[in-house]
Amino acid sequence: MATLYLVLLTLHNLNRWVILLTGLWALAQTIPGLSSGRPFTPADRRPVVAFMGSLHLQVVLGLLLFAFMGMQNIPVFAGAPRESFQWEHLGLGVLAAVFATLGSVQSRKAASDPLKFRAAALWTGLSMIVILAGIPWWRPLLRFFTQ
Repeated sequence: MATLYLVLLTLHNLNRWVILLTGLWALAQTIPGLSSGRPFTPADRRPVVAFMGSLHLQVVLGLLLFAFMGMQNIPVFAGAPRESFQWEHLGLGVLAAVFATLGSVQSRKAASDPLKFRAAALWTGLSMIVILAGIPWWRPLLRFFTQ
């Protein structure tokens, strides 16, 4: 069981970097489109969907970790700056995934290209802010099969 925990923790940690990179990619693709007047193409939508998908994977990995740690009586976020951080981390992760989903859906369904760019940039930006607030920055930035 300890091996499963380390695998989940490593995947959760590595996926954090995928999320940050795809979020920056989505913002780099959509923010210039706000004022350019160009059409919203599948190439503009691709990073928004990749960002949303990686966030959904992160929530699933996080919930699996949370459940596994509870079953094994492993302390969640030992050494956290405050006891409530585990719930803040969980809530902010889910909120970030909701924001990313709203960005993807609204950028697909918006009536015009400027509205598609606006929805994608707005919700991706809000999601990134929430993500940065929810990362446990006191922990190792890269973790490969270690606690």
